[in-house]
Amino acid sequence: MEVMRHASTFLLPSSADPAGDITSPAYALVVLNQRLPRFAPVLWDRAKLRICADGGANRVFDGMPELFPDEDPGEIRFRYKPDIIKGDMDSIRGEVMDYYSDLGVKIVDESHDQDTTDLHKCIAFVSDCTPNLEKSNLHILVVGALGGRFDHEVGNINVLYRFSNKRIILLSDDCLIYLLPKTHWHEIHIQSVEGPHCGLIPVGAPASATTTSGLQWNLSDTEMHFGGLVSTSNIVQDEKITVRSDTDILWTISIRKP
Repeated sequence: MEVMRHASTFLLPSSADPAGDITSPAYALVVLNQRLPRFAPVLWDRAKLRICADGGANRVFDGMPELFPDEDPGEIRFRYKPDIIKGDMDSIRGEVMDYYSDLGVKIVDESHDQDTTDLHKCIAFVSDCTPNLEKSNLHILVVGALGGRFDHEVGNINVLYRFSNKRIILLSDDCLIYLLPKTHWHEIHIQSVEGPHCGLIPVGAPASATTTSGLQWNLSDTEMHFGGLVSTSNIVQDEKITVRSDTDILWTISIRKP
């Protein structure tokens, strides 16, 4: 079985990348309508494409200046202007839309489509309409996907399953989540800003056999399902975690506070 490797180096400044790392992923950033995490500027600088999903534009407009309290808000807003604003346009404030429109930001109104979420629309756009990004090594970072209404959170997690062939990472100030497809054996390389708490969650279907290494409480062909065992509040012990499962499962790990 082919190995899929994961490393959340996007949480670190680009200067922390190993010299000559020719396999560094290409990143796209999607901003949803929740408070920006403290490390949003690092993700922004990492990304080659930045998309605000509807009300996510409000969060960038309001939140980026809050992360740089000693600098001029207008300069910060100009520095951190998105490439695209996309969604059903029911959340973005009028003055925010006008501000970014005047700066030449592309605004795509998809209010005609009420069958998919704003995140789904953004992921589909990144997947299908961005020929300049290296698709084979593309990682899509999503901020604002966690917190707020529970149905929104579930919808965002559902997107991970709908695009299970894409590398999508949901991020908040406290943790990150991504899907581990059953088609691969997974190596997760823990970064200095991650942990120690982690979990493996069989959301889509019961897992009949999951095996791990590198955790305080490892699994050995363990069955997991809702109503039974779910691996929450586990602890990373090693710098490399391995996971193999017979179903797609979620990996989540805490992000350390500075």
